[in-house]
Amino acid sequence: MATLPLIEYDDAGPEVRAVYDEIMELRGTDWVNNFWKALANDPKMLRRTWESVKEVMAPGALDPLTKEMLYVAVSVAHGCNYCINSHTAAARAKGMTDQMLAELMAVVGMASETNKIVTGLQVELDEAFKDGGRN
Repeated sequence: MATLPLIEYDDAGPEVRAVYDEIMELRGTDWVNNFWKALANDPKMLRRTWESVKEVMAPGALDPLTKEMLYVAVSVAHGCNYCINSHTAAARAKGMTDQMLAELMAVVGMASETNKIVTGLQVELDEAFKDGGRN
């Protein structure tokens, strides 16, 4: 259950409706998902978050499918069930297969495991890695 009411389109003010309209237009859909409906309790946060999502998730050096898959991976790492499901659906819509999802989860699991091991062992960083491999 949401901690704030979900603001439906018919109950939204003009500022919220404008964002909802943009979301539906950009996504080619006739509905707005619950994440945005919850944010609509604060129209400024709704607008700010929508503008950031549009900018970050737009095609760039990374293609949209890769960005969605990264979003899934981070959502798994943070344990956000809502985001795991919504971005898995978005990634599938952009072409992610079951095999790609399985491989992504294998990478997420391996990264989580080795991250915990290196953290627990307090392994010192190799000189060759200190500049992010720009040598």
